[in-house]
Amino acid sequence: MAINDVHPLDLGIRPLASALRDGSLSARELTALALTRIEERNGGAPSFDGAPDAINAWASLDPEGAQRAAEAADARIAAGDESLLLGIPVGVKDLYAVAGRPLTASSRLRQDEVADADSAAWAALAEAGAVYIGQTHTHEFAAGGTTDQVGNPWDLTRSAGGSSGGSGAAIAAGMVPLALGTDTAGSLRIPAALDGISAFKPSFGRVPVDGVIPLSWTLDHAGPLARTIEDCAIAVSALSGGRRARDPFGVGSRAPIAVPTARSLAGVRVAVTGRPDDVDVEADVRDGYDRTVAVLRDLGAEIVELAAPADLAKGDYDTIFLAEARAYHRQYASRAEKYRPSVREFLAQEAQPISVDAYLAAQQRRLAVTAAWDEWFRTNRVDVVLEPTAACTAPERGGGYDAGKPMGGTDPLTAFTATWNVTGFPVAALPAGLGERTTLPVGVSLIGRFDDDENTLAIAIALQEHLPMPKREW
Repeated sequence: MAINDVHPLDLGIRPLASALRDGSLSARELTALALTRIEERNGGAPSFDGAPDAINAWASLDPEGAQRAAEAADARIAAGDESLLLGIPVGVKDLYAVAGRPLTASSRLRQDEVADADSAAWAALAEAGAVYIGQTHTHEFAAGGTTDQVGNPWDLTRSAGGSSGGSGAAIAAGMVPLALGTDTAGSLRIPAALDGISAFKPSFGRVPVDGVIPLSWTLDHAGPLARTIEDCAIAVSALSGGRRARDPFGVGSRAPIAVPTARSLAGVRVAVTGRPDDVDVEADVRDGYDRTVAVLRDLGAEIVELAAPADLAKGDYDTIFLAEARAYHRQYASRAEKYRPSVREFLAQEAQPISVDAYLAAQQRRLAVTAAWDEWFRTNRVDVVLEPTAACTAPERGGGYDAGKPMGGTDPLTAFTATWNVTGFPVAALPAGLGERTTLPVGVSLIGRFDDDENTLAIAIALQEHLPMPKREW
């Protein structure tokens, strides 16, 4: 089945919504196409370790439930429901609870765990009529940037990125048009860059994380991955309206993030800083970044070169990250041998506990860094910052679970991304073509001021119309 000679799963959400309503496609047919694509491209049934010749994006699948949900979506469409997400197949990172489905965090520690209730984010998508296809693989407990049980659809010998690697690979392989991920140091944006797709990390707290297995409570963000930023915007509008079980500060009382239209880039102030010069940026990535600067100039954006405020010290980031992660994982201390080596080493439950004073001091310095960036945006009248998303193209697959792997600012995958988890600012990550040397995807990010999600999305949507979109030929 094709719509104007294009396979439905290669279309965006808006054209799919139109096709579902004009009778050229049903939700049942679209779901069947997604399940067929998975069968054709995943490289076999979901597996824990993933074969070297498989993408293995999925931790588990629910074909029977998906068909039931698709039938319900068709009934809602027939009744006149206009939700853009109605009938859209979705992959869910294996940290989000979906009632009655496995919730393993891609770990043997939780291989028999089943969720007893929906996470707030999935409940919001389900209410909008999205069709649950299954759980996508995460780097174990989201504690890394590679997800090496998943192969990159562009080159199976390469990493799909992480920790939302299964979601990124599922989008890049055209298995589903939308997937959920999480982001603690870059885990939505890294797969976007390495897999040639888009992702959006909303401002901290704008998408509820109720029912999501945490890595670091005050650094975790929830958000979507899709082929385009516009599709991410459609998803985040629904996600940001999710009902929260606990909302003592009234975060959920804010209106959901609206789906913006592309705005004119004439006069938009785009800041570039020296941060890319402080990191060993791969040549193909640098080319994509420079190409994006040139496109923005051609579109009338005002490129301003500014010195960046000081970043949070890696030691402070690690203090916050480790204190919160270890607090959650203490429940598994007696079964630590079941972790993969790098995760066990990272958690180091036998290490000296981090003191409350050290943790609170790190959080205070984090607040100071965030305030400095906020003031920097305001005084320089910056709309967005442009940066490479990752400093490298997809690394070789296979070593990400080995002990001794770097995390944080010393890792080229997170060299730029972790800053924006510290500040909680919104980030749109989008592809900037293929590298001339590697023929692998490269990506850039647009970072907005806190709670300026709609403007950040509008600028990114406009920019994406003029950047090369990588397309994997099958």
